[in-house]
Amino acid sequence: MCNPDVVGDEAVVAAAGPGEPAEDLTAVLSKIARTLEPEADVDRAVEHIVRAAAATVPGADEAGVSLLESGTMRSVAPSGDVVAHLDQLQHRLHEGPCVDAIHERPVYRTGDIGADPRWPRFGREAAASGVSSMLGFKLFTSTSTIGALNLYSWRADAFDDDAERIGELFAAHAAVTLAGSQGLAHLHVALRTRDTIGMAKGILMERHGVDADRAFALLVEASQHANVKLRDAAEWLVSRFRPAAGSPATGRPGDGH
Repeated sequence: MCNPDVVGDEAVVAAAGPGEPAEDLTAVLSKIARTLEPEADVDRAVEHIVRAAAATVPGADEAGVSLLESGTMRSVAPSGDVVAHLDQLQHRLHEGPCVDAIHERPVYRTGDIGADPRWPRFGREAAASGVSSMLGFKLFTSTSTIGALNLYSWRADAFDDDAERIGELFAAHAAVTLAGSQGLAHLHVALRTRDTIGMAKGILMERHGVDADRAFALLVEASQHANVKLRDAAEWLVSRFRPAAGSPATGRPGDGH
C-alpha cells in the first residue's frame, strides 16, 4: 500500500506493486502525461483519456468520462456499451460515483457496487450489468469543474489504495488536458464566428452599397427581428447568398425567397 505521507513522484514510486517496478510505472505515467495534450476536438481528447485510463489504473477493465456542460452531464467516448449505459443511468438517476464525484468529494470508490447503500438504484443496475467495482474521480482545475472520470471493473474489490492514488494522478493530468482542449475549442468557434460575420458584412456591403458599420447594424437588426443569435443570422446569410466557386449568386434579398 501507499504511504499516505508520500506525495508527488514519490507517491507514484510507492504505488508500484511487487511485480511492477517503480521506475516502470513512473515512466508510464510520465509518458501518458506528455501524450495527453490539449486539442481543439474535445471529444477526441476524451477518447484518448479513456483509453489511457483503462490501460493505466490497476484493476480497471472499462472507463468513461462524463463532461459537465451548462449544468448537464454528457457521456463521452465510453469504452463499451455497458459503460455508455451506466454513465447515462447515473446522469438520469442523479446517483452514482460519477455524480457524487462532481458535486461532493473528488474521489469515490466501491468494491461491491450492488450492495453499496450510497447508490441503491444505480448499484442494482450496475451489478446486473456485470460490474462489481467502481472508481469515480472529479475532473477539475483550480478554476472549474470539468466532469468526472469513471473506472469500472468486472471483479469485486478490484481497486485498492494504490489504484486510487494512481487514478488521482491520472485524473489531474486529464483535467488539465480537457481544460486546454475546451479553451482551444472555444477559441476556434470564436474565430469561425468572426470570419462568418465578416463575410456576412461583406455580402451586405456589396448588395446594399453601405459601409462596414452600417452592414453590421443591418446584421444586428436582422438577428433581433428573427430572434436568433448574431452568429446564426450571419451563417444563414453566408450560406444563402454566397455563390459557390465559379457560380453566380443564387438569390437576392428582394427575390421573394
